[in-house]
Amino acid sequence: MSEFQSDRNEAARKLGPLKWVIGAALLIGVAAVLYVIAQASFKPAGALDLNEFKKASLAKLDVPAQPRAAPATVFTDGAGKPHTLADFKGQVVVMNLWATWCAPCKKEMPTLGKLQASYATQPLKVLPISVDRDSDLNLVQAEMAANPPLQVYRDPGYKLSFELDPRAAGYPTTVIYDKQGRERARMSGDADWSSPEARGLIEALLREH
Repeated sequence: MSEFQSDRNEAARKLGPLKWVIGAALLIGVAAVLYVIAQASFKPAGALDLNEFKKASLAKLDVPAQPRAAPATVFTDGAGKPHTLADFKGQVVVMNLWATWCAPCKKEMPTLGKLQASYATQPLKVLPISVDRDSDLNLVQAEMAANPPLQVYRDPGYKLSFELDPRAAGYPTTVIYDKQGRERARMSGDADWSSPEARGLIEALLREH
């Protein structure tokens, strides 16, 4: 065997393990990339974590581990036209169950008006649904007139309160639905819905596909 051939064989012998290491590293790299892609592809709906907004005025915010289905309960607008939450699918919905005899409800109402006004050009709908009696409709109308651009919605029979899962614990109760119509967060008690944490929560859901 010539000296040149011997050198070539020796070089090949030394490169053998190195080629194996390089090949293994490439395979591991490709596998890692594929894993990341797969994880992104199969990321479950509702994976957005809204707990980061559970602070300050939203300290009592309830963020369910899994999105909850919205009830199919019928309520009415100021003209008496029937609606369900499904009518507002495609928008982020802030449903607020309230009453004119509820002091915390009236305290937070101006902040709900500010929230709706701030996102007038965005797919956001604030639904303040009153549980007041028919005889108090004039009080409901006056409250909405004082907090534009909010509109009158009514459920005097408390049906929504009882058909939520879990039921509303009291008033005010605010339930936030994503654009697919699923409950993503809930607040029992009043809050400042014009606060940075409230806007952050809404904007996160507005960005979500």
